[in-house]
Amino acid sequence: MQKPVLAALALVLALGACGSVRDSRINPLNWFGRESTETLAPRGGWGGEVDNRALVPVVTELEVIATTGGALVRASGVTATQGWWDVELRPLNNERPVDGAIVYEFVVAAPRRPTGTSSEASRTVTAGVKLSNSRLAGVRSIVVRGAQNQRSVAR
Repeated sequence: MQKPVLAALALVLALGACGSVRDSRINPLNWFGRESTETLAPRGGWGGEVDNRALVPVVTELEVIATTGGALVRASGVTATQGWWDVELRPLNNERPVDGAIVYEFVVAAPRRPTGTSSEASRTVTAGVKLSNSRLAGVRSIVVRGAQNQRSVAR
């Protein structure tokens, strides 16, 4: 009976010693190196970027599709040339209605090198956003703005 008690006591004392030597090489948790605090994020953080995307020249279509949880807003527009990318319906006023209207800017990023013109279908870009029922409370219209025009849908 004394041998198991002595073995248990020795084990408890040995494990307790690891807490006092947590920075030593004896501690198995230190055998493979410390956790690094370095990150790939820039020193100033990610928030300092400026959105240089342009407004779509012409908004050609706006559609609001009702869903069980809210609505899907889908807009299409035509650019001057092919190759425009990074399309987004960028909300204004944090998607909060102003005078009963939620307003979006239809933005796109320019091509990185000169591109062709071709057909209107090849220059058409489409973007969408989902709105929940709680976000739609008090909304009477949804507006999507381009550079030359805007389209709106009323409830």
